Amino acid sequence: MTGTVLAFVIRLATGVRLLGDLPEDGKRRIYFANHSSHLDFVVIWAALPGRQRSWTRPVAAAEYWEKTPLRRWLASRIFKAVLIPRDLARMRTEDPLGKMLEALDAGADLIVFPEGTRSDTGAVAAFKPGLHHLATKRPDALLMPVFLENLSRILPKGELLPLPLMGQAVFGEPIPGPVEGECKAAFLKRARESMMCLSHGHLLPAPASDEGS
Repeated sequence: MTGTVLAFVIRLATGVRLLGDLPEDGKRRIYFANHSSHLDFVVIWAALPGRQRSWTRPVAAAEYWEKTPLRRWLASRIFKAVLIPRDLARMRTEDPLGKMLEALDAGADLIVFPEGTRSDTGAVAAFKPGLHHLATKRPDALLMPVFLENLSRILPKGELLPLPLMGQAVFGEPIPGPVEGECKAAFLKRARESMMCLSHGHLLPAPASDEGS
């Protein structure tokens, strides 16, 4: 009940619309989106129908969501987030990719942000290899692009309280995973373009891909 009420409040506050029911075809979904605010995964989560929301887990930064008791409670009890550390020592022991694969194998859908960090300017950076690793390891998962609009203005970086502005989450059709002969950089560019095409024509130039990142 807490999650249902919270999702309603988030939709009311941000203007994001509730999606219609998604097909329950037994396939796992990996929602991937641009990242400019701590509201990003919350808005995607809130836009999902209740049943899908119940098994969808955002992938989020451990250092942020473990910082206070309230954030820890929200991350663990409401969002059931897969918390990924950015500290190199913790990454070596906790295996971020392994945690995401384990969640998929347990029946969860995931919300991921392939840029790896929030944008300060709204520009969408090149995708890092994580999405490619997930798509390669779990080729049956549906890759679902989502473009988030205006969330960096609703909750700017460094602010604690959201501003009364309207945002939007635009969900696209699933894209194919890596195809035969397609290198990692080409797949990541294709995935980014599929997401950017949802941005109502405001397509930003694709940055140079850093295949080794």
